[in-house]
Amino acid sequence: MTGYLTTHVLDTAQGCPAAGLKITLYRIDGDTRTQLAEMETNDDGRTNSPILPQDGFAIGTYELVFQAGNYLRASGQTLPEPLFLDQVPIRFGISEADAHYHVPLLLSAFGYSTYRGS
Repeated sequence: MTGYLTTHVLDTAQGCPAAGLKITLYRIDGDTRTQLAEMETNDDGRTNSPILPQDGFAIGTYELVFQAGNYLRASGQTLPEPLFLDQVPIRFGISEADAHYHVPLLLSAFGYSTYRGS
């Protein structure tokens, strides 16, 4: 296997990378959810290394859970409680064993989007 998985988070409301946002990666096998990694974004909104490096990369179903609530509360924005978005899960499939998968999160307090990046 030569593939790997990366991610990053951009704060679209403030127009900047989302630094200090915790991300957890899980592998999904039927009803079983196994935690593989937990990282925090750096000043560029990225993790310092692939969240799923080549040595752990495998075809299957995965889930990234972005701890958006903690980041949004710390961002200095005036937000209602409870927050509209707290944890943002993105479940996706990896079907190519030798590909680079990039799953970014574009985040604001009231919405988000994602896509398969490069």
